[in-house]
Amino acid sequence: MSDELPRTAIRGAARPVHRPRQARGAAGGAACAAVLAATAVLVTGCGGGEPGAGKAAAEGGAGGKLPQATTYTTLKDLPADPAPTTALDGTVVHPTATAPVSAQPGAPAVAELPADQLKGDTWVPVVETRPGWRRVLLPSRPNGVTGWIPDSGLKVARSSHVIKVDVSDRKLTLLNSGRKEGSWSVAVGAAKTPTPTGRTFVLASLAPAKPTYSPLILPVGAHSETLDTFGGGPGTVAFHGWPSADVFGKAITHGCVRVPPDALKRLAKAPLGTPVLVTA
Repeated sequence: MSDELPRTAIRGAARPVHRPRQARGAAGGAACAAVLAATAVLVTGCGGGEPGAGKAAAEGGAGGKLPQATTYTTLKDLPADPAPTTALDGTVVHPTATAPVSAQPGAPAVAELPADQLKGDTWVPVVETRPGWRRVLLPSRPNGVTGWIPDSGLKVARSSHVIKVDVSDRKLTLLNSGRKEGSWSVAVGAAKTPTPTGRTFVLASLAPAKPTYSPLILPVGAHSETLDTFGGGPGTVAFHGWPSADVFGKAITHGCVRVPPDALKRLAKAPLGTPVLVTA
């Protein structure tokens, strides 16, 4: 994680298999100790807030509305990831409109997955498929929460990329179509604020208008397990750069993964929804 960022402009993920539409305008800042920072600032465990994503939404919605499956919310009554250490096949989906989220196929909806996340398209990885339904990883707390969404109204694509982080070795490896594109020494969470393990995914791409410690921040669909908030945000974890190389190979962050410039440049080419596997 890191420090709070200035105002950011949010843009969609880089090309490969699918290309989410570009973000509309600017949004608040974001930093990483698990990303995002309150109202005027945006996301990154490092801190942030999003209009309409306040306390009521996090606790289940106001006025009887279903909670939104975003990085700002905690979702109850939904199943955990059934195989958090297993590689995904890269299938990702984008709801073209708000999609109901159920605990089981055909069950009543207990949440909603919006079409947009952090001013960009929502792309989430598929972990299981049944006729008419897709089980997907969600960007909310608790980590590894999943839900079933109807197959209708979904755009389906495939990311050829996989991002692997070995927390013990403090190494990040990027694969593309099964081939290694690079492996780098990175900084990971400290003992008291560890980087959460398991399957997650690239949630958004944030480009600070005035970068301080990183020209790009890539929030993922996971949160700090030890921090409820950081810098005013929901404690979202992210990949981002760092001004000095002496941090790489160390366990010193609030949960985010600090990466070298070349790694960040390559990670930026992975589409939104790209699977991320973090192992201990």
